[in-house]
Parts: sequence; C-alpha cells; structure tokens
Amino acid sequence: MRQIDSDFLALPLGRLADAALQRARDLGAEHADFRLERIRSEVLRLSDASLEGSMDADDLGYAVRVVKDGTWGFAAGIDLTPEAAARVAEQAVEVAVVSAAVNREPVELAPEPVHADVTWVSSYEIDPFEVPARDKAALLAEWSDGLLRDPRVDHVRAYLNQVKEQKFYADTAGTVTTQQRVRLHPYLEATKVEDDRFDSMRTLAPPAGRGYEYLTGTGWDFPAELAALPEHLAEKLKAPSVEAGDYDLVVDPSNLWLTIHESIGHATELDRALGYEAAYAGTSFATFDRLGSLVYGSPVMNVTGDRTVEHGLATVGYDDEGVATREFDIVSGGILTGYQLDRRMALLKGLGASNGCAFADSPGHMPMQRMANVSLRPADGGPSTEELISGVERGVYVVGDKSWSIDMQRYNFQFTGQRFYRIENGRLAGQLRDVAYQATTTDFWRSMEAVGGPQTYVLGGAFNCGKGQPGQIAAVSHGCPSALFRGVRILNTLKESGK
Repeated sequence: MRQIDSDFLALPLGRLADAALQRARDLGAEHADFRLERIRSEVLRLSDASLEGSMDADDLGYAVRVVKDGTWGFAAGIDLTPEAAARVAEQAVEVAVVSAAVNREPVELAPEPVHADVTWVSSYEIDPFEVPARDKAALLAEWSDGLLRDPRVDHVRAYLNQVKEQKFYADTAGTVTTQQRVRLHPYLEATKVEDDRFDSMRTLAPPAGRGYEYLTGTGWDFPAELAALPEHLAEKLKAPSVEAGDYDLVVDPSNLWLTIHESIGHATELDRALGYEAAYAGTSFATFDRLGSLVYGSPVMNVTGDRTVEHGLATVGYDDEGVATREFDIVSGGILTGYQLDRRMALLKGLGASNGCAFADSPGHMPMQRMANVSLRPADGGPSTEELISGVERGVYVVGDKSWSIDMQRYNFQFTGQRFYRIENGRLAGQLRDVAYQATTTDFWRSMEAVGGPQTYVLGGAFNCGKGQPGQIAAVSHGCPSALFRGVRILNTLKESGK
C-alpha cells in the first residue's frame, strides 16, 4: 500500500481548517466544511511516434462551504495562511446571507457518523509522477513504431493522461479525512488510408485507477492488443456495409460500459431525476415516483453503484461531504430500486443516509452529486462470450466504444463502436461497417436475455464525465460482462447520413 505523499502532509492542513471552521461557527453557520486539494496532471501526445505535445499542471487551493440559515454559501482561496482561510470562510457566509433572499428550500443534510482523522490511498504500485516523462514518451514511441512498421497502418496517435488527486477534508461535526488517488488513461489509435476510404482502430484498454505498472504488464496486455490492431483495421476497411434491420446483439464490455454510463448512470442520479440538474444534458425519465416500480430491464439486470471497487475511477474512501463510501443497489431483478445520493438529496426524499456521491473536481468548485462506479453484475456461473454468440442465429457482436447520442431525459439513444462482427448460425462471420444500434433505454434493457459470467467482466470507464454549471469533469468506471440482447434496431450510419 502506498502512503500519502509527505509534501502534501507537510502543508498546514489542520491549521487552515481550524481557522476556517472556527470563523464559520463564530458567524452562525449551522454547518461548515473545509476542503484543501492538490491535483497533479500530466498529458503526453504523440503523432507517428514523435512527441506532439505535453502538459504538466499542478493545482493547489482550498474551499469553504457553509449552510447559514438554511442556505448554501461557498468561497475558495489559494493563500495558505490561517488568516486567509478565515477570510474565505467569511466570504462563504456572506454568499449564504445574500443568497437567502432567493432561497425557497432550506438546505438540510442527512446525518453521517463522524470519521475522525482517517486516511485512504487508492490501489497502485508505481506513482506515474515518479517516472520521467521521457521514459513514458519513449514507451509510447516504441509502441507507435511497432504499428507503423506494419504496411496496414499509415498513421498512429498515442495518448497518456495521468492524474494524482490529494484531498484533505474537515467539517464542523468533527470528520477529518486525508486521501490520495492515482489514475491513468492510455490509448493508441491506428489509421489507414486506402483508395477512397480511410478508417481508424483504437486500443480497448480502459482508463484505470492504477499506477504506471498498468503500462508495463499489470492489468492489461498492451503488446498483445497492439499486435492484433493492424489486422482488425485491415478487416474493417474491407468489411461490407451493414443492412439495416432488427438483429440480436452480443455486446462486449468494451462497448456496453458506455451504454450503462449514459442510460443508467446519469439517469439514476437523484438530483437529475428530481429536476435539480436540468441545464447540462437534461433531467431523467427515471423519476422518483417510479422508484420500486419502474421495470428498467429484464429480470437478469442487476446494477449497483460502488465507490469502493478496486481500481475504479470513482473509487475513494470518503466523498467530498465526509461520507464513507459503499456499494448500493440501483436496479435489482430489472426493477429500479435505488438512486445515487449526496447528503442533501438523501434527506430531501427521506432515503436515509447518503451513499457517498458528492464530488468536486477542483478546489474552485462546490461539490455536487456525481456518479459512482455504476456496474452491471455478471451471472454466477454464467456463459462465456463465445457461448452467448453461439445462441444467436442472425446478429451482430459489438466491440469497443466510439460515438454516442442520447436525449435529454436519457431515454432515446444510439451508439456505434470500434468493431462489429456479423453473427451467423452461432458463429462470427467477419466484420461489418457503418453500424449503430438504436433503442429506448427501457426497450433495450428489457430485451437483455442473458449476461455473461465473471470471466467476461471488465471494468471500463472514462476520465471526462461532464455535469453542472459551471461545468465539472469527473472520472468514473463502469464494470459489466458481455450480454445478449434480442431484436435491437440496427442502423446503417452511411445511409442515415444521406451518403
């Protein structure tokens, strides 16, 4: 287990928090919390094995959030002195006082046990920020060169994003948490230009809450995936265009994670379902009056939220309201049984305690309800992907994510992918092109006949989930097995574009 970096612990964390929280108390705040964080990020981009660009950022600051007379107040600062922290607390209270005139709904927070002086560090072996940038660029260049030596590849893009997030939190109830987590997002994309067409193929390795060991053999076999990439790309270029119609689908976890994210993850954020989050990407069809009754999917559909799963991008020990994180049910046997909650939303609708879904992406932003690692559970002793395919007479096997579109209520959608294979009489029969699948959320998940076993389960995800105004970005993972869906509408994207 890694330890929290000594240079972060050397900051005057306790003194700043004490000054800010005491000043908020003196000014009559019913609740106050202090959050200091340092976010280190590094991005490397290569084009055809040459370094194209790099970015190295280090953000450090703190925030004070208060509830005064039932109204939120918030302010942030960067001056690391107790006097400055106290002034930031004063500003947060002033914001609450001014805002009270337009507040029509008093803010109350669900109770949470006190977690005094606790620490948490994510599961990783090698801190990527301890590896020289030149060494990381050299590895990406080596992989790119290997692809470029294959005549079936004309161009290669390589990308690596690394983040270390350190947070100190304290509140007037007595909770004090100190945490550190690391995550990586690597990918390579190969492109081939041939006659009057071109296409690309990207690696399927998901972003992960791991350290640099992820690129050197722990958690993913990059050399094996890169060796197969040129053949996949060449076959895609020669593949026939799909004939639109209704097909059975076997969807690989490398594609299904994104459908989960858009049609389940966002739809079951309670603030969205209640209409509090409406400006950025809409509300939700899964409204609160349907809790416990909405048939979201088939009986084999079991979905959980989990901010504790190892290597998850949204995994953390305690959220940005001092709540201990946990796993919780969202869909059970196809029925909507739960939502993702922060402390305010949990109390507002009488749902008991928060399930740890408050997060702010920087010290300059106020925490909001954000997505947990929302995952579709596999079936114990369930089938392999090959066994799912063997049960399909006429269908399509979908691999890898690409573009997507979903309406403002998370109900009507279509998704494309990296690769699509025709299934004939239970066997794969070559790739197809120009494929998208289209459905409503409930029709799609109700058509799910079977889910694969644990051997098919993969934790996918993204670094760039957006929400809120001002907009915030969060990283989140979604695990799932392969799954079989019956009678899903397939579009020909080329014809749909009018070409």
